Amino acid sequence: MTQDNANNMSDNDQGSGDLFNTAAGWVLFAAGLGLGLSILSGKYFHADKPERPETLGYVIEGAEEEGAGPAEISFAEALASVTPADGEKVFAKCAACHSVEQGGANGVGPNLYGVMGASLGSKAGFSYSSALTSKGGNWGWEEMNQWLDNPRGYIDGTSMGFAGLSKIEDRAAVTLYLNTLGSNLPVPEFVPAEEPVAEEEAEAVADETAEVEADQNAAEATSEQTEAAQS
Repeated sequence: MTQDNANNMSDNDQGSGDLFNTAAGWVLFAAGLGLGLSILSGKYFHADKPERPETLGYVIEGAEEEGAGPAEISFAEALASVTPADGEKVFAKCAACHSVEQGGANGVGPNLYGVMGASLGSKAGFSYSSALTSKGGNWGWEEMNQWLDNPRGYIDGTSMGFAGLSKIEDRAAVTLYLNTLGSNLPVPEFVPAEEPVAEEEAEAVADETAEVEADQNAAEATSEQTEAAQS
């Protein structure tokens, strides 16, 4: 190989190396630029920490807020939606500790025959906690509802270990069932709230009323004019 050929090959290799280094540099520069822009945009728009804005820009009508559940119905409404048979089924959770037959024996808990309307802690032969006996009052509808919902929350210090019935329909059903066992208290009546008059109907009623009043005023004015002319 001649000296000229060697020099030419060396020049070519150096040129190729320069092109490769230049291309690699641009690639690294583009990657770094993209990474930097991504970080900056994330910081600016809080993409790394998504938050719910304090003021919503647009609220979809009918959409519920996050975490909001349906409103609980009243106890009277729940009573109207269940039957004693429903309560007997739910009461199976309580049967291990309570009997319900007339004259039945006390168990872990007292016999519950005739409990509705009776005084708290009045079942003979059962050793109640002092917290319950000192509570006072009778087992009415709302009292039983609160007791079945959270016994220890209703009477702090009670010895009853039952956690409670979370569904208001279950509490209503059990209370209704217990009421059929030697009590028969009047069941609270549920009266549905009147539905609001639709806006269109309200406007129609208002227009009709205004028209009637206008006719009455016109009739009175005509009558006064006739009386004035006759006099």
